[in-house]
Amino acid sequence: MHLQLTCTEQHLLVPFSTNFSNIEQSIISALPNKQVLRFVASKFDQQHFHAHVLVTDKSINTSSIFKFQKKTYEDEKQFNVCFLIPTGIGCEIGGHAGDATPALNLIASSCDKVITHPNVVNASDINEMPENALYVEGSHLTQLLMGTIGLKETRKNKLLAIIDGENRKFIDLAINSVNGARVTLGLESEVICLKSKIGMESILEKNKAVGKVSNLNYLINLLDNIHHSFDAIAISSVIKVPEGTHEIYSKSNGDMINPWGGVEAMLTHTISTKYNKPSAHAPMLEDESVANLALGIVDPRIAPEVVSTTFFHCVLKGLYKSPKIVRPEQGLSIKDISAIVIPDNTLGLPVLAALNQGIKVVAVKNKNTMQNDLSLLPWKPNQFFRCNNYLEANGILNCLKTGVSVDSIKRPIPDLNIFQESNIQECTETTLNQSDMLS
Repeated sequence: MHLQLTCTEQHLLVPFSTNFSNIEQSIISALPNKQVLRFVASKFDQQHFHAHVLVTDKSINTSSIFKFQKKTYEDEKQFNVCFLIPTGIGCEIGGHAGDATPALNLIASSCDKVITHPNVVNASDINEMPENALYVEGSHLTQLLMGTIGLKETRKNKLLAIIDGENRKFIDLAINSVNGARVTLGLESEVICLKSKIGMESILEKNKAVGKVSNLNYLINLLDNIHHSFDAIAISSVIKVPEGTHEIYSKSNGDMINPWGGVEAMLTHTISTKYNKPSAHAPMLEDESVANLALGIVDPRIAPEVVSTTFFHCVLKGLYKSPKIVRPEQGLSIKDISAIVIPDNTLGLPVLAALNQGIKVVAVKNKNTMQNDLSLLPWKPNQFFRCNNYLEANGILNCLKTGVSVDSIKRPIPDLNIFQESNIQECTETTLNQSDMLS
């Protein structure tokens, strides 16, 4: 493979549809030679999605992210919830270094299993996710909700740690992080050291942190030959940012979008989608000047980054028991998912998948840069719930888990729908029309 493969984000106006084939065909028409790895809408109306589409070259040869398999029933023996906070959109809770972990722990207390992605719990050298959490790369979490994969829990994974940098001090520190995880977690791992082969650059736009990943062909050629020997892939490499970014971000009181998360997701989406293996990335410090910054006392949401040196242990701990990716019938699958919890205003394939699967969606007020009014989507009755905070979200989930109508907790209780015989046909036709909107 001689091409210099890259991974970038494209902005498109995509005709509005809740049908995945329609969305896919619109994007293929606009970008015929690209492989789509992620679809996010910053805003939508009844005509268009204002879409942000992560793409790479078709030669990467991954399965379509728009492949959809509708669940035929819900297995109600357990109550399992997906907890998502998108990367790179400045969420007030979860937009920094693992600062959504307390909210996740709260939600986990109401679930048998809570399925989340690295962005939620990765706090540099800290990872305090609960015992019943499944650490699943974002592209795999999307595929789970699309109904095309299952998750098989494991006692442990054999980890491949790829360390890519030029500064010997930081390379050694990353290796020490792996050794530290070996003696504390009992991690089984091997390390491969590269020398600045992966190009990662952060780009801050008006309302998002994205970036560009280059020289993907080198990493893919490497993994093509050895990925079969490992269960999960951890990567530590430098992300280029404009000079002074570390200090500006650390002193921003949490008001600045995290510059690194967006481009990290671009890399791990590519790797996990291609190889069907868990993966996660940690940014390596560029040089001594960044390591020696005297930043003083910072906002608590940024503190985990300031007290860390390699930012790698959270990744190693998460991937240590990250579930294996299997066929839906071989593990926890869409039939086992009862609800998803998301920040309000955020829209991507997970939300559209939940809409089409009939899964309950709890949208939590969590300030971010997206502008979607999710209530305008064609939800079924009592499928979509909007609330002010994660405390309320936990109450809604407990209602769903115990079979208590959310309306029965409210005052005044909404009026009961009473239909006369002459109105039944009209009511049925309205319900059928709503169902047609989803097809």
